[in-house]
Amino acid sequence: MTDTIIDPTVVEAENARRLADLNVDYDTLGERLDRRGIAIDTIKAKVAGFNVAVPSWGVGTGGTRFARFPGLGEPRDIFDKIDDCAVIAQLTQATNTVSLHIPWDKADANRLKQAASRFGLGFDAMNSNTFADAKGQLQSYKFGSLSHADKGTRQQAIEHNLECIEIGKTLGSKALTVWIGDGSNFPGQVNFADQFAHYLDSMKAIYPGLPDDWRIYTEHKMYEPAFYSTVVQDWGTNYLIAKELGDKAYCLVDLGHHAPNVNIEMIVSRLAQFGKLGGFHFNDSKYGDDDLDAGSIDPYRLFLVFNELVDIEGKDANFHPAHMLDQSHNVTDPIESLMLSAADVQRAYAQALLVDRKTLAAAQSGNDALVATEALRQAYRTDVEPILAMARLENGGAIDLLGTYRASGYRAKVSEVRPAIEAGSSGIV
Repeated sequence: MTDTIIDPTVVEAENARRLADLNVDYDTLGERLDRRGIAIDTIKAKVAGFNVAVPSWGVGTGGTRFARFPGLGEPRDIFDKIDDCAVIAQLTQATNTVSLHIPWDKADANRLKQAASRFGLGFDAMNSNTFADAKGQLQSYKFGSLSHADKGTRQQAIEHNLECIEIGKTLGSKALTVWIGDGSNFPGQVNFADQFAHYLDSMKAIYPGLPDDWRIYTEHKMYEPAFYSTVVQDWGTNYLIAKELGDKAYCLVDLGHHAPNVNIEMIVSRLAQFGKLGGFHFNDSKYGDDDLDAGSIDPYRLFLVFNELVDIEGKDANFHPAHMLDQSHNVTDPIESLMLSAADVQRAYAQALLVDRKTLAAAQSGNDALVATEALRQAYRTDVEPILAMARLENGGAIDLLGTYRASGYRAKVSEVRPAIEAGSSGIV
């Protein structure tokens, strides 16, 4: 039996208050879905088995280039972060793995593994950090890391990624995610071809360090901190990298790292079609970065992404992309945002499972645009909250995530033992 952070009697009491209404809502939805030939319990079982990883850095308050305003009870170290992740997992029953960022979360690997195992948590992909200088490092990444003009700086970045793999092997991780901020801020600052060649050479030096059952994910991002050019700036470049590296290399799609109006669901389809879709960082954006909660701006787009995933899943039983949240929480309690985001990702998955695939395929073959889009809209307009809540309940979680969390008083309790952090710094945690 695993330990819990929130007193189970609190969860039980909050669930008891809502159980009668949930049973009515679930039965009513079940009847409606049955008329469409859909078994609600089958959808519930799939939703109950769906998990999305939580980023360790996500449980701290984020920031912008201008300022950071710490919240109450900020985690002091990775072990506090694991406690916060355990709360999210306990209530959602949908986030049983944690993704670490090194060197932010660097600690004795065996101690980390023990701390997580208390709560039944495992570790998702390792994340290397060569977009900032760590204390005591010899070479600076101000002008790049894996693509730096200086060979010694590139070697330092290579060795850091290899170190992340070694830590991950002890923790039971199975993947390394590499995102770099390399690029340029002025025309003429770099030679584009030379810079990309340096990057590929560096990644090819990291690749052999992967165990046979590991993957390496590369992530593209249009801009920031390089505002004129970015080395891995789009999905096409990302695909080239994965093809150059080999069978263990895949592309990671961050939903927030696209320009407004980009067709992300088509990118998902393209990468999957050619066997290089590795996983996702779920979040949302208004202008082109990943600072917002998943589904907070465009929940329909999140659904459309999952529509593609469910379609691929139905054709390929070996298709298992990695799922992780990646958000910056500037004005909310990070635990609350991550819980609700995990639920919204599950919601999009559940809605995509409701799509009438036969009707959709027939409409597509017959060039019937309205019937095709209505097949999607019918699934999207279905309120699947009773399915999500029942899945949580039966797995031991909370029917009402926000209400139960606030009733527990967790944030106030940890703020009594975690010292307040002075405001004024900038950047993410």
